[in-house]
Amino acid sequence: MKASIFKLVVLFVLVSGCRNVLDLKPLDKLDSESLFATPEGVRVYLANLYGQLPIEDFSFGRLGFNTANQNTAGIAPATQTDDAANSEFSHLLDGGGNFQWWDPGYKLIRDINLLLETIPTVTSLNDDDKATLLSEGHFLRAYTYFALVKRYGGVPLITSVQQYTPDVESLKVPRSTEKETWDFVLAECDAAIDHLPPSRTADNRRATKWVAYALKSRAALHAASLAKYWSKAPLSGAAVSQGLVGLDASLAGHYYEVCIEASQTIMEEGGFALHKPTPGSTEEATANYMELFQNPNGAVSEVLFTKGYTNPGSSGHSYDFWFNPNQTSDGAPHPGRMNPTLDFVDLFERYSNPGQRAPIVTTADGNVNDYNGFNPNKTYLRFDTPYDIFKDKDARLWATVVLPGTEWKGKTIVIQGGYILPDGTPKIETKESTVVNGVTYYTYGAADWTNYSGFEVYLGNMTRTGFSFKKFLSPNPVPPNLTYSTTDWIEFRYAEILLNYAEAVLESNYTANDAQVKAKNAINAIRRRGGHTVDIDLTLENVLRERRVELAFENKRYWDLIRRREYHEKFNNTIRKALVPVLDLRVSPAKYIFIRKNLSRENPLTFPTNFYYVHIPGVGANGLVQNPQY
Repeated sequence: MKASIFKLVVLFVLVSGCRNVLDLKPLDKLDSESLFATPEGVRVYLANLYGQLPIEDFSFGRLGFNTANQNTAGIAPATQTDDAANSEFSHLLDGGGNFQWWDPGYKLIRDINLLLETIPTVTSLNDDDKATLLSEGHFLRAYTYFALVKRYGGVPLITSVQQYTPDVESLKVPRSTEKETWDFVLAECDAAIDHLPPSRTADNRRATKWVAYALKSRAALHAASLAKYWSKAPLSGAAVSQGLVGLDASLAGHYYEVCIEASQTIMEEGGFALHKPTPGSTEEATANYMELFQNPNGAVSEVLFTKGYTNPGSSGHSYDFWFNPNQTSDGAPHPGRMNPTLDFVDLFERYSNPGQRAPIVTTADGNVNDYNGFNPNKTYLRFDTPYDIFKDKDARLWATVVLPGTEWKGKTIVIQGGYILPDGTPKIETKESTVVNGVTYYTYGAADWTNYSGFEVYLGNMTRTGFSFKKFLSPNPVPPNLTYSTTDWIEFRYAEILLNYAEAVLESNYTANDAQVKAKNAINAIRRRGGHTVDIDLTLENVLRERRVELAFENKRYWDLIRRREYHEKFNNTIRKALVPVLDLRVSPAKYIFIRKNLSRENPLTFPTNFYYVHIPGVGANGLVQNPQY
């Protein structure tokens, strides 16, 4: 029995077939002996719980979780940040519907509580099996409450199955404070660590001791940041005065230390390592980084926990459907929706100047703060290809972003926003053609919309930032339908643990156990995997830049802006930026110039501070105190 439990593979084809397992009669209790008498029963029940787990993966977006089979218009968490824009839509989701997750959360909590109450009564399980399953239940409950507290602040802590009674008032549980809720999450992680198996196998789809430590590391860092930076965007009202939202700054040091200890345990005892950590060239570094996300199951040294996608058409996801460049859409009707911004591309270092962000220089004066479009009085740097300007940039940029003129899926991706006529007249982001010396040129790089991927407003399918998306996408053809992608999602990986550790050490000025040296080694190990050969200093700027580059599009940036209270600073009447490759016909042969500009069709975006907490639904019925300013 024990071996069967440990070898559980949480397949989503199984999940989709058993979502209603808990709704079978009788509704108030489990027939525990029947359900847990066989490994299959355990597998069905746990698959149901894992299937409900709020993993913010490929199928997470504006409509919530598990939206792979819905028309999300390609609005993903990254397009709500400064890392990317949606090719068609430009807005920040409001705090009432911003990745809302209340009712499903409490349904899952009830299901987990049912597991925790039932397991001790099952006579067909031995004590070791019971201990393991109980610890797994605590992990699932910790993960669930983490998803709630980072959205809503303090929430009702329900730790037993509520039974229906006509006295509805007796069922109402008030909100705990935000501190009590964070402490509960961390305590649940500790309960999970107690008896979860330490073994690591090629299958990483089920919680282990190390996965529980990873959740503890992530949650503690989030709580520490909230405590340290709460004063940057203070709120007021009943929820604040009662401690339901907000953490005192004096708590930051404690939570940072919890993060450090959890991360260090994984680093020293878990036996993990970065995937292919010492590439022989930048080209190899690019290939290794792409491989990590295209085939997570082949990167067992780095991957702690994955969510599997195995059955195209019924339980796959839709990243290839929405995010391939227009030219490699395989027939999908609305590709090209994820557009990495110039703001993001500017972050990446050049190998020739390590330790510094390297904004793309486009003019002889070196001004990288001019976003006013083409200026005929400026001297633009000229390049032979539309990608020469990116040479010497960090290998991870080339693995994450489809750069103009580079190859993807056997095609040269044409991203061009216009040309400059021989007389100096600019034709930019308008569909035109011209003949110069007998050669026909097109503003978008080709005559037909199927042969280019940028800037034209055609069904919202073209990048408007100058960049398209690559990370996670399959290099192979994918049927042009929703839910046909089967790339697995990495929920926890070793690089995040190293970055959590380094940030916590710096933010708390932690010096015990050679922490400063270990933190510096951690970020430089990640950079070496990215092709860097020169170590950089341990500074907060370096660590946060490295975090943003390394974890790009893994749905961390949104929550990093939340926990560090930077969202309202980054988005304050803000317009994201684009880089427009333009063919300069004033010279022969024609050369490429690049224009840094404000993103077209972008309204100024502002993040109100009340969005740091999400609107709680149903307060009229459940009697809960609403979050501030709703």
